[in-house]
Amino acid sequence: MSLPTIQRAVVADKAGGPEVMQYRTDYAVPTPKEGQVLVKNHISGINYIDIYFREGLYPSPKPEVLGREAASTIVAFGPNTDTHGLEIGDRVIWLGTAGYSEYTAVAVAKTMKLPSGISDEKATASFLSGLTCLTLSHEAYKVKPGDWALVHAAAGGVGFIMTQILKKIGAKVIGTTGGPEKVALVKSLGADHVIDYRSPEGKNWPKIVNSITEGWGVDVVFDSVGKDTWEGSLEAVRRKGTVIWFGNASGPVPPLPLNRLSPKCVKVARPTLLGYIHTREEFEFYAQKLFNLILHDNLKINIHKVYPLNMVQQAHKDLEGRKTMGKLLLAVS
Repeated sequence: MSLPTIQRAVVADKAGGPEVMQYRTDYAVPTPKEGQVLVKNHISGINYIDIYFREGLYPSPKPEVLGREAASTIVAFGPNTDTHGLEIGDRVIWLGTAGYSEYTAVAVAKTMKLPSGISDEKATASFLSGLTCLTLSHEAYKVKPGDWALVHAAAGGVGFIMTQILKKIGAKVIGTTGGPEKVALVKSLGADHVIDYRSPEGKNWPKIVNSITEGWGVDVVFDSVGKDTWEGSLEAVRRKGTVIWFGNASGPVPPLPLNRLSPKCVKVARPTLLGYIHTREEFEFYAQKLFNLILHDNLKINIHKVYPLNMVQQAHKDLEGRKTMGKLLLAVS
């Protein structure tokens, strides 16, 4: 198969706002190295972590092609590479970098063959978010039936899936979100209570959480918002409870004095997905678990919009402006 030498891609040439991402038609197609596979991308995911790298909150070399996942087709393997049973022509989903492009060289160890019953769109809309939800709810804090769980940004790409997974485990879920439409969406997922933090009464959401739980607080908080919610999250968690910060949508959590945790004996986690799927065995375990939830357990996947590759600046603006419900995708080819 003859492969092109140049491709379409979106390149962030420096840290900054959405305007630093430039659509190009002359970007070099990479050559896969040992341990890598070259894929032709079809649908790429847009995640809040892309904004962190674009802004420089998470330092990374520039110029840079953003994008941490895509549904693709394998077109070549690097030399001396363990293929993990994959073949040229396989339809796959991967985790890595440089998804905002037509072709990407990614680690074979973080590439999974897609079941025929899962579309490219559904796979990309659920993969990074779904693996995050599964690892956080099984390892960062092992959620048990009957636990009270607070999920911030419950209508977002991660929150949408997290709410469903928690309910399937048997937890009691309190979601926070902004606006009546998002409240209705989260309620439709089975959340026991949904707080509109934009409403006058919802602004004091820790007090509402305290009332719902009859003064006890929640067993676990899943907080992807960061700066705007961290104080409230510590207030809403119960004695001997756990707060899991895994995102910075409003900015990073400020330095946290450890004695701030002492009065209620609170545990805090700041995990990252890759720490839970470091080995191929771990990666396959959670990927298959997610595929099974989609294929056999009616896990709903919400796609806000599919943008063309040259509209990625607008996609980032929409995501940062909190105008979205569910996952944003890029149509790459």
